Amino acid sequence: MPLSEALVQHDVPLSPLSTLGVGGAARAFIRAETRSDVIAAHAWAAERGMNMFVLGGGSNLVIADRGFDGLVLQVGLRGTTFTDSTLIRASAGDVWDEVVAAAVVRGLAGIECLSGIPGSVGGTPIQNVGAYGQEVAETIEDVTVFDRIDGGMATLTREACDFSYRMSRFKSHDADRFIVCEVSFRLDRGVATPKYPDVIRYLEERHIGSPDVADVRRAVLAIRRGKGMVLDPSDTDTRSVGSFFMNPVVPIDTQERVSSIARDRAPGFVVDAARVKLPAAWLIERAGFQKGFADGPVGISTRHPLALVNRGGATARDVLRLARRIKQHVADRFGVWLVPEPIFVGFDHDPDVEYLRRAT
Repeated sequence: MPLSEALVQHDVPLSPLSTLGVGGAARAFIRAETRSDVIAAHAWAAERGMNMFVLGGGSNLVIADRGFDGLVLQVGLRGTTFTDSTLIRASAGDVWDEVVAAAVVRGLAGIECLSGIPGSVGGTPIQNVGAYGQEVAETIEDVTVFDRIDGGMATLTREACDFSYRMSRFKSHDADRFIVCEVSFRLDRGVATPKYPDVIRYLEERHIGSPDVADVRRAVLAIRRGKGMVLDPSDTDTRSVGSFFMNPVVPIDTQERVSSIARDRAPGFVVDAARVKLPAAWLIERAGFQKGFADGPVGISTRHPLALVNRGGATARDVLRLARRIKQHVADRFGVWLVPEPIFVGFDHDPDVEYLRRAT
């Protein structure tokens, strides 16, 4: 069915649709409420030779100051269903934390540590969203997508999504090919088994020896609020993309070298026999950037060194400048290259973005 031109808006500001609050306007903008809208929007852009970017909750992206010279498609598909005792089918436009809350109310385990993460369901498989010892790749059963190459709907199994740490085929070799419409999660009725030290410590301090999923959700939300990682429009410390840099996975001997340079034992989470995940926050602080660091209208959160915040009136270029400065200092001191977590929209071969994406 052809797209009604009434659905197309022009020169729509994108900064209000991003948690970071920076960026210019979209040349064209469509909000898709149905799968038919998604298909029609793709056809509309293709007929005009127009680039298209798919926008979800706006929680993990940096939008260029010049905006996006193409169509921004906001996926607004809604509706979460529990099809059996442990399977959730959630539409791409559903608010992620509302889905987590609904699962927790039903006593389902597997995503409770992902409480409080902003954004929509559709972004979770793209980023392989994770926190506090869980990631969505562990529970995703399949992802329903519109394939922009084949021109039809498809269902991809978990294995077909090529998940890895904060990565998937949707973000790497098949970036821009698929539009996520629905995600199915297979959860568990087993007891909650928190693995992350911060969560375990929080529960122990409150003498909760056998936590259920509701206990873990409360713990995670409290910890995230303490780090300014729960969105609050009145608090500039939460005006960010969340964690800007991923925790680097490095050989074990790199951990030893970093510890020697810092003259302090570098903490790490063992990945396998040969590799360990270093906390990017620890590296950033020991490279000279403390919580509350300010660089004009941007800075580092007063509560978490991984959150680069818009202190008011910042531009995307301001954010890139600070991110590049942090990456350079960490690389110069420790020889470890931090890689950003957010998606960069509208930059087109920008040298700052290309530098930030470099892994070595």
